[in-house]
Amino acid sequence: MQPAELLSLSKEFGNPLYVYDADKIEVQYNRLTNAFAKVEKLRINYAMKALSNISILKLLRNLGSGLDTVSIQEVQLGLHAGFTPDKIIFTPNGVSFEEIEEVAKLGVQINIDNLSVLEHFGAKYPKTPVCIRINPHVMAGGNENISVGHIDSKFGISIYQIPHVLRIVENTKMNINGIHMHTGSDILDIEVFLYASEILFDTAKQFKDLEFLDFGSGFKVPYKKGDIETNIEELGKKLTKRFLAFEKEYGRELTLAFEPGKFLVSEAGYFLAKVNVIKQTTSTVFAGIDSGFNHLIRPMFYGSQHNIENISNPKGKERFYTVVGYICETDTFANNRRIPEIHEGDTLCFRNAGAYCFSMASNYNSRFKPAEVLWKDGKGHLIRERETFENLLQNQIMIEL
Repeated sequence: MQPAELLSLSKEFGNPLYVYDADKIEVQYNRLTNAFAKVEKLRINYAMKALSNISILKLLRNLGSGLDTVSIQEVQLGLHAGFTPDKIIFTPNGVSFEEIEEVAKLGVQINIDNLSVLEHFGAKYPKTPVCIRINPHVMAGGNENISVGHIDSKFGISIYQIPHVLRIVENTKMNINGIHMHTGSDILDIEVFLYASEILFDTAKQFKDLEFLDFGSGFKVPYKKGDIETNIEELGKKLTKRFLAFEKEYGRELTLAFEPGKFLVSEAGYFLAKVNVIKQTTSTVFAGIDSGFNHLIRPMFYGSQHNIENISNPKGKERFYTVVGYICETDTFANNRRIPEIHEGDTLCFRNAGAYCFSMASNYNSRFKPAEVLWKDGKGHLIRERETFENLLQNQIMIEL
């Protein structure tokens, strides 16, 4: 999207504001499907925890996507957005058995990553198809908080516990129809991903009635000019070749599944905020905006970098700014960042705001959550209204004291 288009949306809908470009989401979806075009049965399950607005879900459903969910509420949102149960996979961690039962009764594919849960579910529902999430003990991901396939991770059943899994399957006669892994997010080296894939293939050989292999996702997107990203095209060539060979070895056609979230929506997202104050100290020039980590927590949470543009003065002389929010706590988006000269009242644009931004937003400091807009066919469509004071009071009860 162009600065002028974003600025017009800022004026129309106000700041702060999330904007999502429908065309970019479609481009990313097609990149992935084209990279694996030689796979007869390819399934993309959008990891909706990245961005769960029902209009975004509907857009992805229309592209042919399925859904990866991690809570009963996400499952319900997916069904509300028009996904059929057979297009949804449920991959929880540490949830109650009752929640898993509730999802199973909806006809959604269950993915289990715990031995005790697997045994309990198999004993009670032996005929219900179950996918098993393995932990390949492969360290991948750009941050320890998003590396989930290593030996100390809470996710997945250890590959060293597969004999135990096989005993449970034999004893319960349960139906295992898929094997799943997820090593982590922001994968830089596809060779590490391919190495973990070999572990998945080796594990799959021990289960005779599989219908699909799920390789998770974690594909890295660029966050700044010249930034490294996962080479999806090269991964597609190498993994397709290996997958087709495994199908012949296994003796039946399988579905190859992925669960991209950030890869599909991150670059499509823009976060717009107004500059409230320019404050100069003895060593720093602060640009204080009308937002904070209540709306964009990733820089404070993960140390992530979001490119920041001054769309009110895109061709201005660059100066160094530390961009901060209005939260009553350390609330820094960028330190000493080169940005075209900023004035009070300007609108700043944060790139890569499509994934884990609104979905992690909160009402900290009793601030309202912003509106969301989908840019499609050259027009901005409001897909979530800005919160009001009534939203803050909605579920509160004032008692007599």
